[in-house]
Amino acid sequence: MKRKAFRLVVILATISITGIVAIQIFWIRKAFDLGEKQFTHNVNIALLNSVSTLCELNGNAISPDPIEQLSTNYFIVNLNNRISPDILESVLKSEFVKREIASDFEYGIFDCANEVMVYGNYVSLENNDRKASQVKFPVLAKDAYYFGVLFPNKSEDIVGQMWIWIFSSSILVIVVVFFGYTLFVILRQKQLSEIQADFINNMTHEFRTPISTISLSSEVLKSADILKTPDRLHNYANIINLEATRLQTQVDRVLQIASLDDGDVQLSKEKTDIHSLMVTASENLRLAISKKNGKIIFEELASECEIFVDRLHFTNIIYNLLDNALKYSHDAPLIVLRTKNTDNGIQVTIEDNGQGMTKEQLNLIFMKFYRVPEGNLHNVKGFGLGLYYVRLIVEAHNGSIQVKSEPEKGTTFIITLPIQ
Repeated sequence: MKRKAFRLVVILATISITGIVAIQIFWIRKAFDLGEKQFTHNVNIALLNSVSTLCELNGNAISPDPIEQLSTNYFIVNLNNRISPDILESVLKSEFVKREIASDFEYGIFDCANEVMVYGNYVSLENNDRKASQVKFPVLAKDAYYFGVLFPNKSEDIVGQMWIWIFSSSILVIVVVFFGYTLFVILRQKQLSEIQADFINNMTHEFRTPISTISLSSEVLKSADILKTPDRLHNYANIINLEATRLQTQVDRVLQIASLDDGDVQLSKEKTDIHSLMVTASENLRLAISKKNGKIIFEELASECEIFVDRLHFTNIIYNLLDNALKYSHDAPLIVLRTKNTDNGIQVTIEDNGQGMTKEQLNLIFMKFYRVPEGNLHNVKGFGLGLYYVRLIVEAHNGSIQVKSEPEKGTTFIITLPIQ
């Protein structure tokens, strides 16, 4: 699938999932509001019936609009009448059961004169079989009381009745998570395919040049006249030898990474002066750096500089990072090698003034075969294995590596290793 078509499919699928989630949230909210309205309606009817029963027992008339809702779960009943707590509780429980209101409630009886609560109780409808004789109700002597009813668990009970919506929402969440994971896997595989294709292209390019050189040189050596010019014979033989060595080096590098992937990292650690090792690693690049009018600066700030490392592998690490700094510097390269001690070890920093990288590239540079894209140019040689190798060896030494970079401002690699 082409990149544009794939991107369009991803965008449309994401919009579809987002739309479904938004619609689900909308209907859940509507269902909750509907449940809340139904609850309020049932409570009003139950309280109105309770008022009717109490007034009938006292032989009084019902006052107009006696029910006042102060909040979503608190109701005041302006009865202004004699109230017996045991009868009130019994009537409320009976009416709530009739209206299928299963939520626990609290009620309070207030004196109309001073609005002070004279009695209150918490009622759990699950204990509806409790006998009235088990509770000692006070005797209220006045004739002017009103009462209030509070439902502390109203929202939880409404949500509990929306089990079908909760179930469907859970299924939707699972679908969304599965879709996100599938999309991640597809993108990951697509990225790996692109990196693999790039590796094959790089390998083809890297191998084509020495193979062509060897082929041309061998054709020259087939000529009978070449024996008459020993110098030319020696020169072309030397070219074949150099290009064959170059091919062998490339093949060995790929095979070495393959062995590291299998976990076959054989380290031969020995006590090493990190400063002398850095100087050794940089010696092989001094000529190339000087040709680009560049310079290496050493800042040996670590007072405790002896660590246990594999000299060969760690020298390769420093060389690879210096080589990258050189290859990706368009102008005169300025490379700073810095060491300093940390709480638990030593920190090695390689800083350059090269082309830098974007945040997206920083997330990929330690992946196998990944190379910072250079457009259609092939100015930078390699298979994209250098930084992958660096990460593997640093981790094999129980260390860590970080990278900071900004486009056109340079890159800084920070390696932290334990001293012991």
